[in-house]
Amino acid sequence: MAEEKESWKWQLTHRITTADELSKLINLTPEEKADIAENLGFFRMAITPYYASLMDKDDPLCPIRMQMIPSAAERVRGEFDLDDPLGEIKYNPAPNVVRRYPDRALLLVTMQCAAYCRHCTRRRVVGSTDCTITKEELRQALAYIERTPEIRDVLISGGDPFILETGALEEIIAAVRAIKHVEIIRIGTRVPVMLPMRIDRELTDMIRKYHPVWVNTHFNHPKELTPEAIRACEELADAGIPVGNQTVLLKGINDDAEILKKLFLGLVKARVRPYYLFQCDLSVGISHFRTPVEKGIEIMHSLTSSISGYAVPKYAIDLPSGGGKVTLGYNYVVSKEEKELVLENYLGKLYRYPAR
Repeated sequence: MAEEKESWKWQLTHRITTADELSKLINLTPEEKADIAENLGFFRMAITPYYASLMDKDDPLCPIRMQMIPSAAERVRGEFDLDDPLGEIKYNPAPNVVRRYPDRALLLVTMQCAAYCRHCTRRRVVGSTDCTITKEELRQALAYIERTPEIRDVLISGGDPFILETGALEEIIAAVRAIKHVEIIRIGTRVPVMLPMRIDRELTDMIRKYHPVWVNTHFNHPKELTPEAIRACEELADAGIPVGNQTVLLKGINDDAEILKKLFLGLVKARVRPYYLFQCDLSVGISHFRTPVEKGIEIMHSLTSSISGYAVPKYAIDLPSGGGKVTLGYNYVVSKEEKELVLENYLGKLYRYPAR
């Protein structure tokens, strides 16, 4: 039985989807039980047994529980919430393709994930059905990319592409790689966090045939950096696949400089580059996760002064309605004079520097 649980397919087929199943592993509060029942009609719950095993059995404020267990706050539509916060419907020139930038395209190949994060930005479609891109949808998507030579970078995402069978995923990657003007293929996945046993030699051997391929994953908290998750990241790195991480800043979960410092240093040790720290998007039902932007800037200022630059991600907001990403940071320019700038260093000391 222990060997079965190490199988990624066993993990997927035994995902926890009800309060009764989850209560066998942790001590759910009455509120959690009620919220699971109430929220299933809004956004489904599914948790791999592996990821559920990381939950604190008795603490409802456990950062793993808070990312996975529905709450009453999800049924509240915040003042600024949007059904499609990133404008993906608007920038949808072909089936399963989103193109918000001239030189890159997003290819959505599945609406299924290993587990469903409560802060999911694409919750309007992800998890509603465990569907995968059809051959006809893929044909039309590839045809659009092929006739658009400006596209040099394709991000394969979903859902989570790594829950596909290796052969099915290879068909997609191979077809994208066959388009001559596509230089870079990226894959977005949270599998190393939720389902690390999926990252096996068969998968990495397949991916390395289509280099350059980059992978971006999604660790949010140091508790997720288990030996199994670190092994998965190292398997990817050993196959020559650069791995980046996109953390989402989540209120009550990781909105603390010391927590993020531990996470980012742990990622670097596992050969994963902290890439973005994202402000939580404006999706409906997740406003309770959003941290004030000023606090995010303060956290970044603290991190910049305490860890090496390669361990510090960019703090980014993905603007509403398809406006694209902008990065924010602490303003070290205290004043501008005719010939000089007055700059503040990380200790708060002031320095003059020529403006030209």
